[in-house]
Amino acid sequence: MAESAVVPAVLLEGITKRFPGVVANDEVELRVESGEIHAIAGENGAGKSTLMKILYGMQKPDEGTMTVNGLMVDFSSPTAAIEAGIGMVHQHFMLADNFTVLENIILGAEPMSGGDRIDFAEARRRILEISETYGLTVDPDALVETLGVGERQRVEIIKVLYRGAKILILDEPTAVLVPQEVEALFHNMRDLKSEGHTILFIDHKLDEVLEIADSITVLRRGRTVVTVKPEDVTARDLAELMVGSELPTPETRESTVRDDVVLEISGLTVEGSETEVSITNIDLSVHAGEIVGIAGVEGNGQQELVEALLGIRHASSGSIHLDGEDIGHWKVRRIREAGVGYIPEDRHRRGLLLDAPLWENNMLGRQQQEPFVKHGFWIDPKAARAHTEDLIDRFDVRTPNVEVPAHALSGGNQQKLIVGRELSADIKLLIAAHPTRGIDVGAQAAVWDELRAARAAGMGIILISADLDELIGLSDRIRVMLRGQLVAQLDPSEVTPRDLGSYMTGARTTA
Repeated sequence: MAESAVVPAVLLEGITKRFPGVVANDEVELRVESGEIHAIAGENGAGKSTLMKILYGMQKPDEGTMTVNGLMVDFSSPTAAIEAGIGMVHQHFMLADNFTVLENIILGAEPMSGGDRIDFAEARRRILEISETYGLTVDPDALVETLGVGERQRVEIIKVLYRGAKILILDEPTAVLVPQEVEALFHNMRDLKSEGHTILFIDHKLDEVLEIADSITVLRRGRTVVTVKPEDVTARDLAELMVGSELPTPETRESTVRDDVVLEISGLTVEGSETEVSITNIDLSVHAGEIVGIAGVEGNGQQELVEALLGIRHASSGSIHLDGEDIGHWKVRRIREAGVGYIPEDRHRRGLLLDAPLWENNMLGRQQQEPFVKHGFWIDPKAARAHTEDLIDRFDVRTPNVEVPAHALSGGNQQKLIVGRELSADIKLLIAAHPTRGIDVGAQAAVWDELRAARAAGMGIILISADLDELIGLSDRIRVMLRGQLVAQLDPSEVTPRDLGSYMTGARTTA
């Protein structure tokens, strides 16, 4: 008797999804075997996130079929996907900061006792059981707002396992992790695989894809290009399959640092709230033509420092000088108009008006300046549209036109719009927080080229990044931020990502 064919965990055939002016998925084919770790790779706008949202029931395909564990499915919502054993951990974590770990995990799936009371003892037992089984250490009673990014990710994974997921979708799971946290995550992923779980994950870091994946499917412009085994390809091969170019490198060694100081911070102290880190006695200078990298696990005062530099919050002591002028008590608009650019770490909360068209988003922060105004105060839509069209062309923002709302773009194209907006302005200091997060290798190379060009032209740049290769490759100096203080200064030519991760976590404190 012939053996029955092996049933894949996921089989997507002819998946097509159209949005106004854009075909996000074009007859995509995807086969994921049961119990494997399967990577989805592709450039921005390739359709990766859309495809995963379709599998998770967040969007419905216009055409095509989906089979999960041999059964044809047509999910109307994430609830239906969860019932079929699929869970998704999003790149932007979906946790309530003012709830405990336990409350976040059981929210919407509370075990009941006596018909009308939540059985917290049973919830705690199940959470600790999952935690122990998969090595996902968490404190059920900790408030989420007190957790680091790696801990929050573990909570998100436990949340989907608590709901019975056997197929896990991870969207950019390593985007904000230091090397030690990436190793821990990969260990967790291998444990999940050994227990029979199937994992699909999206990742732009090709060396990580090659390290952890059993199979890799490459998408380009909404279509499936190929599915390969990691042992059969190199990072360069994957980059060429994705975008038709070699894997870029951020390496920058020729010095362009000038004597004149663009930014001088002395003794800066900013009081945080009960849930925020206070920054204490910060001394930092940035010269013209210099990139100063700030390394640190998220939540160690980087955001508070940025907000002080932008005038969003004011210092309790210390000073901030831009080109020799004290800006410590200036308002945000005045600081921006004085020549400070900002690429925010969260493009949705701080970088875009998601429902506004691209040409309006391109004016944000400079809507009172040329070329966006005429006669001193009237917005000039024609000039704004023309400027945005030039930006879209220069930074390869994939969109049918400038009237498209920002929310219709992929995350990577949203990021390229923001980077282009800031770098096309007349600025002397750029604060770049995670400028290449969530963008593909081709766009990453373009952003690095723009940062190098701005540096060579004399711009001072503060670079905050979770991509340690990016920090080491682009920076002239690296400062490490830990618990609200700058604790080390490192030479990028002499430090490795692992060394840097040790400083960031406090395992090492002196250079």
